[in-house]
Amino acid sequence: MNRKTSRFVLSVLAFGYAFLYIPLASVIVYSFNDSRLATVWGGFSTRWYGELLRNEQVLDAAFLSLRIAVTTATFATIFGTMAGMALSRFGGFRGRTLFAGMIISPLVMPEVITGLSLLLLFISLQQLIGWPAHRGFTTITIAHTTFAMAYVTVIIQSRLSGMDQSLEEAAMDLGGRPLRVVFDITLPLIAPAMVAGWLLAFTLSLDDLVIATFVSGPGGSTLPMLIFSKVKLGVTPDINALATLIILFVSISVIVAWYAMRRMQRQTEKNMQTAAK
Repeated sequence: MNRKTSRFVLSVLAFGYAFLYIPLASVIVYSFNDSRLATVWGGFSTRWYGELLRNEQVLDAAFLSLRIAVTTATFATIFGTMAGMALSRFGGFRGRTLFAGMIISPLVMPEVITGLSLLLLFISLQQLIGWPAHRGFTTITIAHTTFAMAYVTVIIQSRLSGMDQSLEEAAMDLGGRPLRVVFDITLPLIAPAMVAGWLLAFTLSLDDLVIATFVSGPGGSTLPMLIFSKVKLGVTPDINALATLIILFVSISVIVAWYAMRRMQRQTEKNMQTAAK
């Protein structure tokens, strides 16, 4: 690579990072703004963090979103792992094409259509069996799990497709039952992919606005819904403070997840080297 090409690549890389992170940096800086106007600097102050922590409406929405995101990510990882293993390990079973199409369809389906169809489903169920009695945590979690599971399935299936099956076959040759092989061999090997799928599902749930708007009811406003309703009236400094706390939380979560995945990867490589000897 010559010097001109290297400079061009570095320039494009720098522009890309600046485009992504300068807006985030400006949000963090203006969260410490003393002025009531979010875009006019009035001096350094942490007053808006105090205002944010005293806002029960925002705190309730944040806790609801976190509960939904954690529950969604957990169920989506469980069901997505099962679906990915079925598509990767069970071969061409009857109905495989239909099953794969049903799993992948939420990836290409517009969120408006997904939200509307789930809303009609919940209304029909309420009329037929009286459940759900009201729309809120349960309905939003079901809706988020429906589309987040598709992303986890793709990640797990890709990991299993590129994984060497000789370890699983060796374990079964040594008398291991299929279920024991899954828990002792397969799941530890795909654990990094499961962590990545969990984080992706968590992020998708925490970020969703369109689907949650359709399937939520009175008293079931998530954090994105609350922020969207506030932004329509103009951005206030407490929104910048809230965004800064979310950025901090996500950054810490990504670092912890990266460290955990790296540690699991090293342990897996160590176990494979031990088994090879």
